[in-house]
Amino acid sequence: MPPAPAWRRKKAGAAAERPEYEQKKAAYDARKGRRGRPPKPPHETPPPDRQINLTDPDSQLMRKSQAHEYRQAYNAQAVVCAEGSQLILATNMATTPSDQPTFAATILAMEHTIGLPQTVLADAGFANGEAVAKLEAKKVEPLVAIAKTQPHRPYDFRPPPKPKPERRIREPWRLAMKIKLQSEEGKARYKKRKQTVEPVFGIIKSAIGFTRFRLRGR
Repeated sequence: MPPAPAWRRKKAGAAAERPEYEQKKAAYDARKGRRGRPPKPPHETPPPDRQINLTDPDSQLMRKSQAHEYRQAYNAQAVVCAEGSQLILATNMATTPSDQPTFAATILAMEHTIGLPQTVLADAGFANGEAVAKLEAKKVEPLVAIAKTQPHRPYDFRPPPKPKPERRIREPWRLAMKIKLQSEEGKARYKKRKQTVEPVFGIIKSAIGFTRFRLRGR
């Protein structure tokens, strides 16, 4: 099947981003004083300078953060067992740099394979109120970081950046998640995330040598 035209993919992407925009706009409108810039609505048409890859049009130009370079890439995700086996239980492939749009779908797809987990540990990149609500509706407990848990890496010898004022949390689900993660039980449970999934990616890249995809198309 030929790839969808750029305008159609852009329109579909805008529709997927619309719920997150509406959530951010509602939070912005609820602020007193409304300091800062309002969130920008997703555009349904590609800009005139938009580029596509003619040999792999499903892929997208993306980067992990402002400190990284742009790459023609996919966003590969994995769900790993945190009970000691480190088996990969589910995978997903996204064409957006953000992990939020596919978070709930990746977990809930397990219902038709090995069954849903009782608890899911995820970093701040997955923090999304709608996804958390969908998981909780299926009796899955999400433990999702709502901010960076380690702002300065211990092996980064550059001068640390100037501390930023702590973000004021207003959304009810974020407040509830913060209380849960700050408890001793929450800290002990969430600590498993880093020692569970990160070694798996290290094994895939360093030990197995799988550093890039050799097939094209999603």
